[in-house]
Amino acid sequence: MEKAELRRSLIKTRQSMLPEEWREKSDRISSHLQSSPLFTQAKTILAYFSFRQEPDLSILFTDNRKWGFPRCVGNALSWHIWKPGEPLQKGAFGIFEPHPDLPTLNANEVDLILVPAVACDVRGYRLGYGGGYYDRLLSSPEWSSKPTIGIVFEFAYLPQLPIEGWDIQLNGVCTEVGLRMLQ
Repeated sequence: MEKAELRRSLIKTRQSMLPEEWREKSDRISSHLQSSPLFTQAKTILAYFSFRQEPDLSILFTDNRKWGFPRCVGNALSWHIWKPGEPLQKGAFGIFEPHPDLPTLNANEVDLILVPAVACDVRGYRLGYGGGYYDRLLSSPEWSSKPTIGIVFEFAYLPQLPIEGWDIQLNGVCTEVGLRMLQ
């Protein structure tokens, strides 16, 4: 199956989830993350705001860590520190983003990246929305050594995804079934 067709099919499946099922599975993903040493030892974590019924990790954002969230700036992501209650605005793709005036984070401050995805495979490759934002970020020298965990529902954890030369492998994948570290 081509990437575009696979992407459409998986997003449709995700958006057909009942709200109660989506919430329960999202909470289980958050619980698996919370029990991971990689997560518990991290002081600064990059995450995302759920879009199109991606797994919702917002239950995690209330702890006393430093949280960074992306803003799309041109063809790159800039990361801003955000705390619950601070303003959000919709970005170019309709995804909530922190206000541009909030402080930014540099790679040397970050301990863990929770990566949104349409799907992930057992090798750690991800299928995103096709913009290449995370592949560009994770291939840059300052970000490439940061631990990464792809976040998907179990139905989107696949044996193999079609990959391109620029696709970057993640270190782990977390679903409602559990966290699987790969590298």
